[in-house]
Order: sequence, then C-alpha cells, then structure tokens
Amino acid sequence: MRILAVLPRFPYPLEKGDKLRAYHQLKQLAKSNQIYLFCTTHSKLSKEEIEAVSMFCAKVKIVKLTKLKSIINAGLYFITGRSLQLGYWDSIGTRMAFKRYEKSVKPDVLYCQMVRTMPWVEKSKTTKVIDYQDALSTNVSRRAKMTTGLWKKILNHEAVCLEKAEQKALEVFDRYTIISKRDRRAVRKESDIHIDVVTNGIDADYFAPGDEEKTTDIVFCGNMQYEPNVNAAKFLVERIMPKVWRNLPNATVVLAGAEPTKAVRALAGERVTVTGWVEDIRPYYRSARIFVAPMLTGSGLQNKLLEAMAMGIPCVTTLVANGTLGATSKREILVGKCTDAMASHIVRLLGDSQLRESLSVRGRAFVEKNYSWEESCKYLELILRQAVRNDNTYKQRQGRWEPNGSPTKANGKTT
Repeated sequence: MRILAVLPRFPYPLEKGDKLRAYHQLKQLAKSNQIYLFCTTHSKLSKEEIEAVSMFCAKVKIVKLTKLKSIINAGLYFITGRSLQLGYWDSIGTRMAFKRYEKSVKPDVLYCQMVRTMPWVEKSKTTKVIDYQDALSTNVSRRAKMTTGLWKKILNHEAVCLEKAEQKALEVFDRYTIISKRDRRAVRKESDIHIDVVTNGIDADYFAPGDEEKTTDIVFCGNMQYEPNVNAAKFLVERIMPKVWRNLPNATVVLAGAEPTKAVRALAGERVTVTGWVEDIRPYYRSARIFVAPMLTGSGLQNKLLEAMAMGIPCVTTLVANGTLGATSKREILVGKCTDAMASHIVRLLGDSQLRESLSVRGRAFVEKNYSWEESCKYLELILRQAVRNDNTYKQRQGRWEPNGSPTKANGKTT
C-alpha cells in the first residue's frame, strides 16, 4: 500500500507520546508498505532528526508554522466556538500544501493522527483512517478539574469543542483506531460505531534491565512541559514526598525530562533533582530503586510506565494511569488511590528488596506479553488494508483486539 501518514508534529525526537507512537508505527508499516509523511513543525529540525524518519519514508513533506500565527488562529477558532487545538494546527497554507502533496503521492489510504489533522483532510476523497490516539476531550476535561478561574473556563470550553470534533470525525473518516478500551468508551459514548484498539508497544531489547548501581530512590520522567506531567511532578514532591520523608528523611527524587517549566524547576532541592533534557533516559531508570508515575490527569497510555517496567524497575502509579495500562495491582505494579496510599506504597517498596524484585520480574513479563510494536502494527496494517478494500463484512465481526495483539474468537471463529 501507499500510505500517506498525516501528523500534526514531526515524529522525532521521541520526547512526546504522539511522536513515539507515530514513529514506531510508521517504522513497522514501512517493512511492507510505502510510507509518505505529511506533517507540520513549529521548530527548526536538524538534519539528523529528519534523517531518522526519512530512512523509512519514501518521501517527507514538512510544513513550517510560526507560533504567532498558530496562536492567532487558535484564538479565532476559540471565539467562533471551535477547538483551540484544531485552530493551533490548522492554516490555509497547510491545507493547500496537503492537497498538492496528496495529489502528487496518489496514496491508497490516509492514516491521520488525532483530530488535529481533520481540517486538512476532511475534503479528501481518499480512504481515510484516523488514529484518535486517546480521548483528547477527556484529557482536557480532567485538566480543567485541576485548575480554577479563567483557565478553567477555557479548558471546559475546549473539552466541549474537542468532544464535538471527536464525534465529527466519526462521520469524516472511514475507520478509527485508539490506544485503549477506556479511551474508546470516552470517544464512542453511547454509539455502536466500531473503534479498533491499537495499543502502543515497547522495544524490550532497548529498554532492558541493567546492573547499574542504584544512586536514586525514586524517579519520574516525561516531557516536563506537558501539563499532566507538571501536575504529577508537583503532586509527587509537594504532596506525596513529605509523607515519605517522615519515615525516610533521606529519600531522593529525580525528575527527568525535557523542557521543565518554571514550576517544575522550582521543585529542585537538596533531595530533589530536576535534570531537563537528557539524551538517553535509560540510565535514569536503571539508577533508581523505584519508578513513580503519580498521574492525576491525562488520557491514553503512559509510555513511561511501559519503559520503566520493561527495564525491571518496580512501579507505583495511580488509578488514572493503570486504568489504561491494565497491570494487576500488587502483582505487577502498586496502585495508590490517594496521597496516603501512594506514600505508603513508596515507603514499603523502598524498604522491601524482595517486593522490589518480585514487581521487577513480573512487571517486565507483563509488558513483554502485552505490548509489542510488531504485533500491534500487524493489526494496524490489517485495518488499513480493510479500509482500502472497503470490506463490508468487517461490520459484522464481533471480535476485538486485546492489548497483547492476539485476535480473540467470536462465534467459534478467529476474528
């Protein structure tokens, strides 16, 4: 197939979840298909970054946007009752560039990431598949509950607009994928429209356990400009750790990740290190006794948990994060329902080497069994091929795709 991947952002470097998902999916699909890429960027890309993606793409088209114009356009969308996000990524120039590129590529199918790309492609006559990735409206709604004042009103407005966009996408596109069953329920609402769950994966050879010396007690990582990660970092240091320090006054925390905001940098202190951008995140995982992902908001799958578990680092997280991950609490991961529970799990885990070893082994086994880029992308390719063939029998299928990538059986037949 000639697959034209349509992304809001250039999928490299892999410091954001949407980039990581797109990068690995396109890399896998390129093994048996021709991949053409269309995307935008607000920043200058290095030759090395472009080459990292071009090596598995037949052709790449990048549209450069200025942040000022994007902000103005987002404002125009907002005052006309439309999504800020769609406005930020949309422009007449981008639509025209896409139309010209599509005409030159002549793709069999468009594979579009998130509703942000919908304005560019909605008039296209080519078969269209959207990867919602996650339920953006749910993500923004959760963030609204964590704030107050004018920003709360803006986020609530944006959540409503994103929900409308997500429902419109069900009419614009021919097939739909999403990262988890939880996100699927949020997008599908009460409708019976089938949305395929295509999970993320993990490179278990790259993210492998090591024998480095443990120099840190707790690590949390992620893009530290992303609001859910900022909230999680503050929750960890300001709410959870004071309870931990009552029992373990010398416990140390490392917050590792790109672009830490002023609020995150302010968390640094004698027992808390804020790294900023790191070239390789693996040494920070390996040097920690435990990984804590205290996510309060956000949607989709937390790749940081997949990485930590694959590296054999015992993990503590919240119901919000594990609801999508699907690990078994107290067997493969520890899940805290409140601040006290999170602190209790951390204190117990730091003081119990046998429990750390048990969670380490079982956590890695869970990830290896359930999260494979190769398997999830085999299913994604099937979806794209079916969309191209307009396989009408698909609508009668009752099967579903489980996180481990294996087809389930329905009515006695493999689906």
